[in-house]
Amino acid sequence: MTTKHYDVVVLGRSLGALTAAALLARRDFTVLVLGQGEKPADYRLGTRTLRRRAFTLLAASSPVWTRVLVELAQSQTWKRRVVPASPMMQVIAPRRRLDIPPDMVLFAREIDREMPEVRRVVDELYAELARVNGAADEAFERDAVWPPGTFWERRETGRYAAMLPYIRAEPDADLLVELPRGHFFREVVRSSVLFATDLSSLPPPFAVARLHGAWTRGLYSLPGGEDELEQFLIERINAYGGICRLGERARALHLRRGSSAGVIVDGDEAPTGAGFVITDLDGEGVAALSGGEGIHKRAQREWPRITSAIGRFVVSLVVRDAGLPDPLGTESFLLPGDRPAPRPAPRTPNAGPRSSAPPAHPRPAVHLQRSAMPGRPGESLLVAEVLLPDRSPIPITSMRETVLSALASELPFLERHLIIVDSVHDGLPVWVYEDGRLRAVDRAQLQGAGTAAEPMVRKLEVDPPGYLGLGGEPIRGPIERTLLVGRSVLPGLGQEGQLLAAWGAARLVTRTDRRKERMRRDMWSKVEIG
Repeated sequence: MTTKHYDVVVLGRSLGALTAAALLARRDFTVLVLGQGEKPADYRLGTRTLRRRAFTLLAASSPVWTRVLVELAQSQTWKRRVVPASPMMQVIAPRRRLDIPPDMVLFAREIDREMPEVRRVVDELYAELARVNGAADEAFERDAVWPPGTFWERRETGRYAAMLPYIRAEPDADLLVELPRGHFFREVVRSSVLFATDLSSLPPPFAVARLHGAWTRGLYSLPGGEDELEQFLIERINAYGGICRLGERARALHLRRGSSAGVIVDGDEAPTGAGFVITDLDGEGVAALSGGEGIHKRAQREWPRITSAIGRFVVSLVVRDAGLPDPLGTESFLLPGDRPAPRPAPRTPNAGPRSSAPPAHPRPAVHLQRSAMPGRPGESLLVAEVLLPDRSPIPITSMRETVLSALASELPFLERHLIIVDSVHDGLPVWVYEDGRLRAVDRAQLQGAGTAAEPMVRKLEVDPPGYLGLGGEPIRGPIERTLLVGRSVLPGLGQEGQLLAAWGAARLVTRTDRRKERMRRDMWSKVEIG
């Protein structure tokens, strides 16, 4: 017998889960959020902060996020939190440097300086991206369920989907058809999209335009990274009466007549009742919580297969600012390039790992983020992210050194100014540099990270492809009254896909209570307070 009951229990602490929880709390539903074992982005060694995940706020320009902020009455507060990124992104490769600033005149000068032979093609590309993203903004600002499930949802969402350019194009259609094959700018666009999408391969042409556009049409950053965004949403959930217990998890779903009726929280004997369970797990994870019980027949027949063969390997580096070039921005891509690299510098004695030695394997593309180290003036935190296939010729225990080698080849003074290097994914000791010498520190001294290697965030493969090639699993889970808002719902759109799933799940829950739906419809949201 249940002793506690909530309208909604949310499992997870991802962007999609917390956004859905905040919206439903704002709409006067009782909400309980359980962290479900997910760890925060930040962890520490002493007084220095390290990160287990890279995080770029690509969804800040999405109309879905704007709608969320308006409903939460936080538009002005949000504007005070974020910082415009200038340049929005940088590209660094052997003998190549390219900034993409917000000012298109300055960007044109960058193209003229670095690759004048494609100036006309690049101008036409960004004019087309502006057209595509304008149409996408108009479609996504409508109140609809993405991806749709029922007949009426398919009719409604289909009207808005028809507004999206390239949405019916062949999956292998090439937006960059006028660029020569093998041109360096192709790799610039490709890398920005692959690091932004949750699919393992390039998504359909519309998503390519949408995701590269997210990098290049006004990028914002949060000084505190992913943890600051998480805290922002948790504050809203608490302010509207929700309860967040991120350190707890549900060990099982509580079923009644084959439908979800709540969860059994780890450590509790009695179940916690809930009208709906919303989670950022995939369908297989939901089925595991139910012990395989209650899965409806349609899910057993038609549920897509979600697999993964690529993970996001992340390395954190604490570096003295003297070892970094002043123009290095907050978001960079280090690419192998299309020109021969200069010969690497010889190793210096006692330099630690062979970060300046030529790598034994082709250099990977690296997404690099730079932020100030809190409470440590003169130091920066670099977060380097690499897409690592399971069958990579480079073993995971060598990836830390491989990433260092890639960084040192383009940042020549980096080695001399390293302070800490660590990754939660390889299980190796923390590398601490003192007077140019490497000292291995046991992982037991970390706060917020374990001694064992942690799994990487996975990129996904969907079979068969979901809605418009952008989708994966349905919002409605494999068990009645469960809803999915994680990366598996709209993996082709990355962060914006999670926001669309969260909005759709909140809409489905709201429509089950006519009084609250009417209250929300009558809510005065044009004037915000707070």
